Amino acid sequence: MKTRAAVLRKSPVDRPYANTRPLSIETVDLDPPGPEELLVRIGAAGLCHSDLSVINGDRPRPVPMALGHEAAGTVEAVGSGVRDIAPGDRVVMSFMPSCGHCLSCAEGRPALCIPGAEANGKGTLLSGERRLRCDAVPVHHHLGVSAFADYAVASRHSAVRIDADLPIVEAALFGCAVLTGVGAVVNTCQVRPGQSVAVVGLGGVGLAAVLGAIAAGAERVVAVDLSEDKLKLALQLGATDAFLAGDPGVAEKIREATRGGVDHALEAAGSVRAFELAYRITRRGGLTASAGLAHPSSQIAIPAVSLVAEERTVRGSYMGSCVPSRDIPRFIALYQRGKLPVDRLLSSTGPLEEINEAFDLLDQGRVIRHVITF
Repeated sequence: MKTRAAVLRKSPVDRPYANTRPLSIETVDLDPPGPEELLVRIGAAGLCHSDLSVINGDRPRPVPMALGHEAAGTVEAVGSGVRDIAPGDRVVMSFMPSCGHCLSCAEGRPALCIPGAEANGKGTLLSGERRLRCDAVPVHHHLGVSAFADYAVASRHSAVRIDADLPIVEAALFGCAVLTGVGAVVNTCQVRPGQSVAVVGLGGVGLAAVLGAIAAGAERVVAVDLSEDKLKLALQLGATDAFLAGDPGVAEKIREATRGGVDHALEAAGSVRAFELAYRITRRGGLTASAGLAHPSSQIAIPAVSLVAEERTVRGSYMGSCVPSRDIPRFIALYQRGKLPVDRLLSSTGPLEEINEAFDLLDQGRVIRHVITF
């Protein structure tokens, strides 16, 4: 079948994207779903820094590539071997397919699926196939989804079935921002009621983490960012404290305000400086986690002696250390009960034709989540 898709043909691309037009809206050929695959009609797809990092070259990927990974839609057809999802089902897409059989999956850590990571790096589906073509030339899939399109073929293991009564735009947010941010708090950090949490970097993931910390019962939720507007939003969402990251004395001020530092500090900016700040504001015996994807060449420097003398813990958090089939439904349930107001992360919506202008807004920090609607 034919479908429209936003295709990236080279990387990196100079800014502003409204002028350089890194994503071209093209009519491409989409093959039918193969075994254990789905054809999904995309309803909404959010713009994320993981997409932006492919455009600007921070996250090298093979091109041409059809971008987009945070999405929700309706299943139109299923391939052979799919028995638990049917046409008409509403699904949220997951950007890391899990094979269910590798060592990571066997340990209950599907975010670290080895075949899934290999497929994502090569720009294929979990099967190793590419279902997109343009003029007979294969087009790579972005994180197994390629959601900036009217239709997408994805692995069954890249989709989680949800109730159809959840609005499609809000549903899309659960595929990355909520999964990564809330998951980092409840799964990676395992925040307990009464503890203190700091979030450094208040994009979609960081603000979702703020909401997750509040839902987890954290007594102190400290928001840190370079933007005063984002700090104001964090306070409106329920953060107890807000600090400008650009203040030269910010680390000392946070440690003083929290009596020696926070129990958990989460970096969600994809920045070495942000991580180092998060480490400095973590208390003795505390945990510093990173959910941001820095440039592959970036290196972090921390005082080695503090790991031992202060019994510090440093952890990475990919996809919020989530099990999507378990966590997406429970995060949605919290949202529906009013405990996780992720709809407040939505800044704006727009058509696929305006995607380059929308990426400028994301790049400039002027939106939390902009969602393409179809």
